[in-house]
Amino acid sequence: MRIHITYTGGTIGMIDSPHGLAPGADMLGWLHGLLDGTQISPDQVSYTELDPLIDSSCATPDSWQAIIDDLRAHRNDADAFVVLHGTDTMSYSSAAVSYALTGFGKPIVFTGSQYPLGMVETDATANVTGALNAVLSGRAHGVSLFFGHHLIAGNRVSKVSSWAFEGFDAPSAGLLAQTGAPWHWESYESRGEGWYDPLPYMRHDVAVIDMAPGITAARLEAMLTPRPEAVLIRAYGVGNVPCTEPGLTDVLADVLGEGVPVVVASQCQQATVLLGHYEAGDAIARAGAIGTGDMTLEAAYAKIVFLLSQGLTGSDLASWIPRSIAGEITV
Repeated sequence: MRIHITYTGGTIGMIDSPHGLAPGADMLGWLHGLLDGTQISPDQVSYTELDPLIDSSCATPDSWQAIIDDLRAHRNDADAFVVLHGTDTMSYSSAAVSYALTGFGKPIVFTGSQYPLGMVETDATANVTGALNAVLSGRAHGVSLFFGHHLIAGNRVSKVSSWAFEGFDAPSAGLLAQTGAPWHWESYESRGEGWYDPLPYMRHDVAVIDMAPGITAARLEAMLTPRPEAVLIRAYGVGNVPCTEPGLTDVLADVLGEGVPVVVASQCQQATVLLGHYEAGDAIARAGAIGTGDMTLEAAYAKIVFLLSQGLTGSDLASWIPRSIAGEITV
């Protein structure tokens, strides 16, 4: 099996600098040492180091597209792909790549680490070897993420801890596999409509706003002025907003009336958004807001940017939110 590794930056390859950890480790040399004596020979592995390497907290949709471009450039040279990425926004990137590469036909596994590779306590070795084992198994499909002994669908995953070695989870979908001797694989069916020949990701103005007790209509209006291209509301529970706050739901209705899609997610990690299930979500549902179902926030945000990048707006964009492109939502 031929494996291509794309290194984007992140904690895994960082070293100390006068201003804190920054990319700079000899990643390729470390990888060669890691593979030495294993069943993977160096001539089976190709490698790209993106320029510039970044802390993933600095990632943008342009960064997603750089990963996609590199994967496409090496599609015919490799049978499987591993992306080394920072943990802070890895779940955004893995979701974004899943939408853009539904027809790729070869496994792509994201991974990173909580500690840099040069530290004795690092989890980099376990995570990279886990990602390699996932692609060697022949059972990984589409885009997935390996971290802390778990393989998870790339558009169903969220970072749940800034320090734990099991730093990612998929509470609404479960695991694809768990390491062991042998690995334990779960049954999982990912259904999506796919997207033929997608246009590249571009930056778009998407407002992400949390509901919080005491938020006023005036504050919400100020946060949505000037109008963004789309709004992603992180509401309570199954999609509830403070409907008794004077004028607050009217602000969202006005935004919708101006052709700006309003997408409603939940602040709960494990939730299925059901607008209208309570009176507190009914007003915005009647105004045309659309819920994210059981999508993660990261998958929902990346999906909105993907759809905007395809030229969709307003109700056309909203109509795709409950539809599965790459298995990101339970239909």
